[in-house]
Amino acid sequence: MVRLRDVAAHAGVSIRTVSNVVNDFQYVAPSTRARVQASIDALGYRPNVAARNLRRGRTGLLALVVPEIDSPYFSDLAARTVRIAEDDGWTVLIDQTDGDAGRERRLLHGERSQLVDGVIFSPWSMSAEELASRQDATPIVLLGEHAGAPPVDHVVIDNVGAAQEAVEHLLAGGRADIAALGVQPALGNETAHQRQLGYRRALSVAGQAWRADREAPVTSLHRAEGHRAMSELLATGDRPDAVFCFSDQLALGALRAVVDAGLRVPEDIALVGFDDIEDGRYSIPTLTTIAPDKDRIAELALQVLRDRLAGDDSPARVLTAPHRLVIRGSS
Repeated sequence: MVRLRDVAAHAGVSIRTVSNVVNDFQYVAPSTRARVQASIDALGYRPNVAARNLRRGRTGLLALVVPEIDSPYFSDLAARTVRIAEDDGWTVLIDQTDGDAGRERRLLHGERSQLVDGVIFSPWSMSAEELASRQDATPIVLLGEHAGAPPVDHVVIDNVGAAQEAVEHLLAGGRADIAALGVQPALGNETAHQRQLGYRRALSVAGQAWRADREAPVTSLHRAEGHRAMSELLATGDRPDAVFCFSDQLALGALRAVVDAGLRVPEDIALVGFDDIEDGRYSIPTLTTIAPDKDRIAELALQVLRDRLAGDDSPARVLTAPHRLVIRGSS
């Protein structure tokens, strides 16, 4: 292994000078910096990042905890988080909870926290009281809405406004009987609740009353559940002329159910999803959706951790990332 002293001897400078160049200390003469860098390149020296982080009291690791790694939305968000964190020299460790309350609880209260500098956490099952009871001192930022506003940093999107915008788009297209697919009463998912509120608000503004039989519950946000729930709506014989789905995966499953029933999208039933996953850009027809700014979500979460690690002890913040409605063939 090439050491600092080897580079110093090769360049004819002190070990301290090599250290200053490696750590990008600004007060190094350009000619000296160039000579040291040439020696670094010639010898193939690589800084010992682990040792540097230990001296700073850091591990150089972050944890990203999501419900489902195989969810297109969360895998996309994870990829963006890894790329952005890399610019700060962080390595991101990714863990999955499956939305299980016990696993979420263990991770919230410090399991593995000694291994990381900070945690980005998207819980599905924990209550505001549990989130507020956290004693572990490792900086944490939550993704998504959580009822009761626990005193923890959050990064969110305006799910109520986004859902309202999606349904208003369907109303503006002349749709008069719009169903919602994605209510999750068993899970207590606050994000789903916010999207339900946005759906109802859009109907109310348009002078329409929401109907319980037009709010289709699901047990997950996956394609199979979208297919099942849409098939059940169609089986009643009283089909809606549009459906707002709480995720793109649900919408893609619903799309298949509509086609299986011999109906057309959007002519017979218009569909709007949520998340802007890649599959929706290549489905037939392509999927209208709400696109959260995933890069901004990752940037805001990482900025919160940077601030906390730098000593910011201000009250917990709720930061909102933008979203946009992407209109495609399904509506």
